[in-house]
Amino acid sequence: MGEPERPLDALNNSRGKRVIIELKNNKQFIGKLKAFDIHINTVLEDAEERVNGEVTRKVGLAFIRGDAIVLISPA
Repeated sequence: MGEPERPLDALNNSRGKRVIIELKNNKQFIGKLKAFDIHINTVLEDAEERVNGEVTRKVGLAFIRGDAIVLISPA
């Protein structure tokens, strides 16, 4: 696999892997990236919510609306 050519290619390479999603409200969700669409709406499996670096709750399956996301990074 070479370098991704487009941003969605990079995101697609992370499918099935753990990612960190940071939201506009400074919360983070960490989980396995299951799916996403062109609006960057995402679905995470085995997700946990973190606030100030501490796990506040285990969510399980989570749908995160794309317009709330600031960044997505490999965990």
